[in-house]
Amino acid sequence: MSKRDYYEILGVAKTATDKELKKSYKRLAMKCHPDRNPDDAGAVEKFKELQEAYDILGDSQKRGAYDQYGHAGVDQSRGGAGGGQDFGDMFGDVFGDIFGGGGGGRQRQRGPARGADLRYNMELTLEEAVKGVSKDIQVPSLQSCDSCHGTGAKKGTSANTCGTCHGQGQVQMRQGFFAVQQACPTCRGKGKIIKDPCRTCYGEGRYEKTKTLAVKIPAGVDTGDRIRLGGEGEAGETGGGKGDLYVQVHVKDHAIFERDGNNLYCEVPITFANAALGGDIEVPTLDGKVKLKVSSETQSGRMFRLRGKGVKSVRSHSTGDLICKVVVETPVKLTEHQRKLLKEFDEAVNGSSKEHKPKAQGFFDGVKNFFDDLAK
Repeated sequence: MSKRDYYEILGVAKTATDKELKKSYKRLAMKCHPDRNPDDAGAVEKFKELQEAYDILGDSQKRGAYDQYGHAGVDQSRGGAGGGQDFGDMFGDVFGDIFGGGGGGRQRQRGPARGADLRYNMELTLEEAVKGVSKDIQVPSLQSCDSCHGTGAKKGTSANTCGTCHGQGQVQMRQGFFAVQQACPTCRGKGKIIKDPCRTCYGEGRYEKTKTLAVKIPAGVDTGDRIRLGGEGEAGETGGGKGDLYVQVHVKDHAIFERDGNNLYCEVPITFANAALGGDIEVPTLDGKVKLKVSSETQSGRMFRLRGKGVKSVRSHSTGDLICKVVVETPVKLTEHQRKLLKEFDEAVNGSSKEHKPKAQGFFDGVKNFFDDLAK
């Protein structure tokens, strides 16, 4: 049986440029590919004929031999290189790993896809984060159908292997030297065809429902930490494995304490008398009140460290500290008698030695020296 003219197969004139040959080949390859014509018994042979034509005319030396001697000029020179050889076999080793083909352009068998991971945002008080807590949460997600056990098929039936992709879930579209994978249009990437779907999940193998989970929060967590609950995410399609659930922690602001790592900070107001004379004051901790000894002549803003009164690390056995900043509070709503006493005290301090107020004296001495320097 005589072969058709290669130019006729590609639908171009003998004067066609390489660019025109390639363009026509791409267009016809997309149109005639067997995966796009599953009902055409001769689609494979037509596609091979198209490949053979481009294999000859796309090569300048082979094209020259064909133009001069016809099919006789290329059958011998080709040495069987293009005699019906599958395009995927020729270039699969080069491009297979890139497009997921591998092994001469053949698709890898894919199992059911794993379900999606889920995220749950959990707000905790500082006390809950520091000491740990157990909380019940409700999570809506896609779970495996109880009626069909995730298969999507009606009880007593089963899904059939897709005839287009042969159960692989993907097909290859080849363009020139390149092959591009895409989801099978027949089974939508599942590799199976369900003729009699489950009436509960309508063939999806899963449906949305809300489940209640008990989540144990370890002591010492902080904002940004997350807890992984394996297998508590969404169920995969058609029996695929479950994803994971990630509980994302956010610790709410506290009325008294600020947290920095494993340390806690707080401001403690004290009276002028406490600051000047010293003495014991009560300060709050997460475990209750403790006494703090304030030394005499304490200035406002001084820091006191209470070791081991902070947060126990979730990642080690170390415990942070509580840093207390004392702030001298100015009295308000004074009575006339109190005002009189303060004025007498102020006059007594201002009229005595400078050593009673070293910071103020140092500041004003610095200001005086600054203006004296400007006047020079």
